[in-house]
Amino acid sequence: MKLNANRLELIEVAQGLRPADKFIKNGTVINVYSGEFLQQHIAIYKDSIAYVGDSEASVGEKTKVIHADGMYISPGYIEAHAHPWVMYNPVSVTGKVLPLGTTTTVNDNLFFYLNMGATGFKEMIKDLIHLPGNFFWLVRLVSQAEFPGEREWFNLRDVRELLELDEVLGTAEVTRWPLLYKGDPFLLDTMQVVKEKKKVVDGHTSGCSYDKLNSVVASGVSACHEAISAKEALDRLRLGMWTTLRNSSLRPDLPEIIKILTESNVNIHRVMMTTDGPHPSFIEEEGFVDGLVRQAVKLGIPPIHAIQMVTINPAVYLRLDDYIGGIAPGMQADILLLPDLVSFRPEQVISKGKIVAKSGKMTVPLPEIDWNKYVVKKTFSITKSTLEDVNLYRYPHIEPKELVPVVRFRSNVITERKDMELPSLKGYADLSDHEGLLYAVLIHKDSQWVSKGILERFAVHLDGMASTYNTTTELLVVGRKPEAMAKAAVRVRELGGGIVIVDGDESVLEIPLPFTGMMTTGASFDVAVKQHERLLTFMQDRGFPFHDILYTLLFLTCDFLPGLRLVPYGLYEVKTDEILLPATEPTSVYV
Repeated sequence: MKLNANRLELIEVAQGLRPADKFIKNGTVINVYSGEFLQQHIAIYKDSIAYVGDSEASVGEKTKVIHADGMYISPGYIEAHAHPWVMYNPVSVTGKVLPLGTTTTVNDNLFFYLNMGATGFKEMIKDLIHLPGNFFWLVRLVSQAEFPGEREWFNLRDVRELLELDEVLGTAEVTRWPLLYKGDPFLLDTMQVVKEKKKVVDGHTSGCSYDKLNSVVASGVSACHEAISAKEALDRLRLGMWTTLRNSSLRPDLPEIIKILTESNVNIHRVMMTTDGPHPSFIEEEGFVDGLVRQAVKLGIPPIHAIQMVTINPAVYLRLDDYIGGIAPGMQADILLLPDLVSFRPEQVISKGKIVAKSGKMTVPLPEIDWNKYVVKKTFSITKSTLEDVNLYRYPHIEPKELVPVVRFRSNVITERKDMELPSLKGYADLSDHEGLLYAVLIHKDSQWVSKGILERFAVHLDGMASTYNTTTELLVVGRKPEAMAKAAVRVRELGGGIVIVDGDESVLEIPLPFTGMMTTGASFDVAVKQHERLLTFMQDRGFPFHDILYTLLFLTCDFLPGLRLVPYGLYEVKTDEILLPATEPTSVYV
């Protein structure tokens, strides 16, 4: 990070030899270094803090004095593990969370990189420098589902090039952590490069036992947010990992994992908190990092500790504590004026020395971005006529008495194998007498392959749905009627990406997601909220039994969570590492 104010200027302001630009008067400073609450003034010059104390010598004729009587003055909140692609985009989510006090987000680049490569992603980073607040990145080393050509796309040269950027703070989570456990050469070589650059290695160790966790830590991973119990969190902390307590739309686990602090006498200095990419409605209802602090305090955490876990602790982890994370001379002026220590929602937000939000509303403009100029992959090359063929959506070649492996949903994202005997109709599985069973097809947008499966406990009365919102960003089509599935698939192709639901012959829900097939392109966060709420309502009306449809769609096509998955290589059983039904070319499914 680089500050606009030079050191001599800050010294002069601190000594009253140069007037401050802004002066926060009579607030109670939350000192995250000492753990104290101190009645002090703060002098700001350009983008930096010059003075914290009792003196008013830096107040000049043109100094803007901000009266903070009765206010608590906090460092800006830091989200060290963000996913800015859950229908919203980097601009729209910033416009929502910055007024809530999150002045720094560190973001996963997965779907940007998958569609842009290194060149397009670097161009986008340059344009997003104009966003208010601090917007940093962690770069992926592999995708969340292996695909043909993955290792050429995620190559060491491009990844190293991205790691040179100041805006890139390290590597993002490797969700397929068994690759690290087995000592994958590419990952280990890259980890070493990251360590030499003194950057961070974020982790994802869901379901990893304590003994296996040792190997993952030895590979270079330094943080994990995947603990779902206090014991798991403590295991990670004891092995030297920065341990991030999560509360998200998919995993609202904070009441359980916070027990690592409320029931164990552990040091909080390597403990952080994250929202881990919540869906838009969750942010609207529960807040963002402010919501983490609010809930942690309700659960018994002292306010100073809750604030330290979202300010100085992540700043130290990210190697940015010389610039952000606290209120002290020489630090960037990311400051919140909090009316109380209950809501933790700021009355004013100062970022880089500028007032960027008041009373929950932005006071500075957001940049206008032409998102699709960075994308290098074609949106759809598969033809309309291919998508219209109803045989593309049927499960193939069922013999009498043959057991079919069905993907049964146990929860939002965890599945299990259920072998069923199904009747055959013209060589295909006939689901007409099995309420709740649906065809599922993953189609490559460039016609290279199609993977097929059958789902149970996804929905009941769903004629057809198509979605590019999934881990692969290819075309996922689900339904009980191949004709409706075909209509939904064609419509998503026409939209250039998104989610479509068809009842009979009628398209009843259309959500355009033209940016990478995952995101809206506008600056309005409210649009993403409304679209998400409509989608969830439509799906629950059709029998979807869970609470987070976006993550169900996202992770059905991954290859690292338990159960059966629909991936680019076919119907995949994670536990046995076996392809049960290999993918085929789309043309080979015709009869």
